[in-house]
Amino acid sequence: MDLATLTLFLPACFALNMAPGPNNLLSVSNSTRYGYRRACVAGVGRLLAFAGMIALAAAGLSAVLHTSEWLFDAIKIVGAAYLLYMAWKLWHANTEAEQQVNTPTVGIVALARQEFLVAAGNPKAILLFTAFLPQFVDPARPVAPQFAVLGVLFLLLEWVAISAYAYMGLHMRRWFAEPRGKRIFNRCCAGLLSAAASVLLMARRA
Repeated sequence: MDLATLTLFLPACFALNMAPGPNNLLSVSNSTRYGYRRACVAGVGRLLAFAGMIALAAAGLSAVLHTSEWLFDAIKIVGAAYLLYMAWKLWHANTEAEQQVNTPTVGIVALARQEFLVAAGNPKAILLFTAFLPQFVDPARPVAPQFAVLGVLFLLLEWVAISAYAYMGLHMRRWFAEPRGKRIFNRCCAGLLSAAASVLLMARRA
């Protein structure tokens, strides 16, 4: 892979990584509620989901989502339902109780599982990898090593996005230290997650 290709790939990829979405919103929320370090570590769940999607795209298995309408719709509905469930939990979260508890009651494994499920519940993500990454692959050269390099770079930049959004949440934690402010923030996140679920439900196969 030459330098010119990387010069084009890196900024385009980073723009995708930094785009607001359900997972990045989840990093902000987790950092606000449980701290910066936990939000960053929980992002490993997202990276695992994306790594699996990149592997599927590299293997050409994403063609199944293009051709199987029922499978695409099933993944889409499950993903949207999970987003709505998270939105419901945030909307009804007891901020006064959270204020009194110093240690987080949710473990890192549970937070990482949330990140994984939110990422894996969006079939459009696999199609994104199918449409985006191959644009930077030179068919005259071995495809698998190029896909591996592009995938690793994508995941590294995604980790930067996780850290950036978690850092944003860390500052919001200071701003919304009072229960009333935290309630407003939780309900804003709930509204955005519900909107993301609605967009996902309206998604169509390419």
